[in-house]
Amino acid sequence: MRIGVPKEIKNNEFRVGLTPSNVRELVAHGHEVLVETYAGIGIGRTDEDYLAAGAEVVATAIDVFDQAEMIIKVKEPQAVERALLRPGQVLFTYLHLAPDHDQTRELMDSQAVCIAYETVTSADGSLPLLAPMSEVAGRMSIQAGAHCLEKEQGGKGLLLGGVPGVAPAKVVIIGGGVVGRHAAAMAIGLGADVWIMDRSPAVLRDLWSQYGHAINTVFSTRDTLEEHVLSADLVVGSVLIPGAAAPKLVTDDMVQAMEKGSALVDVAIDQGGCFDTSRPTTHDNPTYQTHDIVHYCVANMPGAVPHTSTYALNNATLPYVITLADKGYRQALQDDPHLLNGLNVFHGQLTQVRVAEAQGLSFTPADEALSN
Repeated sequence: MRIGVPKEIKNNEFRVGLTPSNVRELVAHGHEVLVETYAGIGIGRTDEDYLAAGAEVVATAIDVFDQAEMIIKVKEPQAVERALLRPGQVLFTYLHLAPDHDQTRELMDSQAVCIAYETVTSADGSLPLLAPMSEVAGRMSIQAGAHCLEKEQGGKGLLLGGVPGVAPAKVVIIGGGVVGRHAAAMAIGLGADVWIMDRSPAVLRDLWSQYGHAINTVFSTRDTLEEHVLSADLVVGSVLIPGAAAPKLVTDDMVQAMEKGSALVDVAIDQGGCFDTSRPTTHDNPTYQTHDIVHYCVANMPGAVPHTSTYALNNATLPYVITLADKGYRQALQDDPHLLNGLNVFHGQLTQVRVAEAQGLSFTPADEALSN
């Protein structure tokens, strides 16, 4: 199979779909890999590194899309990239379609086969290709939030961990999944007063078992959410419903009632955000203020640490890329129901039910679409 790796063009996105090491693995399996020039520069990898791994380096993204049977990316294709997709071409990347009507429509119009990292599952129900970036984003959320609390950023002027004789900041993490756990680890390490909210007693039990008295666990209801958000210095939104738009848990009224200079970090912004006042931002201009509350809503947080993020992502994606290339997408999807869960768009049909629900579109089950 001919596999293509274009250079990422989303704002301040420096990750790359394949590292030279993973290119070498694919070449060893008998596949051809086309890499756009400078695609790896953000992780310190040169065209020469890719050539040494067995790739062919091409001049433009157009060359990649024209020649490749499968495109491997990191972030969702931008409009100019979506225009380059062709019928039957496989796209394997993060998509986050639920809040993105334009992308959904254009991917359907392309007649391409679009497999989303974030909805591929594993036997235990986890999301193996989302997990590594959730780990990075969870840890980064505390770094970003601590910065937002600095006075020059519009924050309260608080040091997250306080100092002897001065109380630490209260950090409230909404959602105890992968993002929430890694956010908690960072916040604990910095000495913050950490509260984690979730609606699953089992999750709260696991968190208590892992962290003990270093955290406070709270069962999330409307009452407890309002109580703890309003008393927080930093709130991290880390809720996830796989494939679906994030629920709006923190209302505009709640944000307005928070103490001025508090900060919100919305890690769920890729799926539309879990705060009423959230809107996507970029690394160029990551924050804004609403009701005098600092909001950090960067939609590709891990792109700021591309070396760590790229290698973590490639470690997770390589087995799936090899399977798709070795077997062809149809056989690979038929053989693995967990990979099939990643299929979001297939030859003009929307095959992800939660995207369909979020956008009011018709839906064809993935196995049914594949069998036609």
